[in-house]
Amino acid sequence: MIATPQAKPTEVVISSFEQPRPLAENRVLLHNVSWETFERLLDDVGDRRKTLFHYINGNLEIMSPLSLHEGSGRFFDKLLTIFVDELDIDMRCLGSLLMKIPELKIGGEPDSCYYIKNELIIRAQENVIVGQDPPPDLVLEVDITNPSDRRLPIYALLGVPEVWRYDGYSLEFLGLENGEYVAIENSLSFPTLPAAIIVEYVQKRLLLGESKTLKEFRTWVRANYLQKGEV
Repeated sequence: MIATPQAKPTEVVISSFEQPRPLAENRVLLHNVSWETFERLLDDVGDRRKTLFHYINGNLEIMSPLSLHEGSGRFFDKLLTIFVDELDIDMRCLGSLLMKIPELKIGGEPDSCYYIKNELIIRAQENVIVGQDPPPDLVLEVDITNPSDRRLPIYALLGVPEVWRYDGYSLEFLGLENGEYVAIENSLSFPTLPAAIIVEYVQKRLLLGESKTLKEFRTWVRANYLQKGEV
C-alpha cells in the first residue's frame, strides 16, 4: 500500500539557490516556413542533431540546449526513474521524441517525454510514431531563459494530457482541459509526488553532486511511500 507523503504539492518553489540566470539555450524563430520545408529540414539534419524543432502555423522554432538546460532535464529523468522503480510503476522515457501530424501540420520535440498509462501499448515498439500511436502521457519542458508558451498549442493538438514546466526555480503542473492547458495542483501521472520535492532534489544536485542526491531521493521515496518490508 502506498502512503501519501506529508509534503504538500505546490506549483511554485523559491529557494536559496535563486541567482541571476545564465544563458541556458539558444533559440531561433522563423516565420512563414512551409510544412514541406520543415520536413526537408528534418530529413537533412537527421536524428543525431542536438537541436530541437517545433512547428505550428508556419512558425518554426529551433532550440539548442546548453549545459544548464540539458543537466536539469536529464536529472528529471533520473529522479522519475528512481520513483517508478521503487513504486513498481511501468514507465518508458523517450527523451526528445519527434512528434508530428502532417495532416495538422504540427510537429514538436520536447525536452523529455514519458509513457506511463500507455506504456504497455508502446512497450514492444522500437519506433513510436505519435499520430499512429498514443501521445506521451507526460511532457517535460525546461524553461530556464525562454518560456515554452508557444509550444503548448502543439502539445495540445497532439493530445498530450500533461506538461511539466520547470524554470530553474519552480515546477508547474499543467493538465489538458478542453484543448488548453491549465495549472493543476497535483500531477496527473504522479498525483502523490509533490512539485516541491522534485524541485528540491533537482537543485540539491548542484551542491551535493548527482550520485549523492539520487541516493538521498531514493531514501526519501522509501521512507514516504513504502511500508516496512516492502522495499
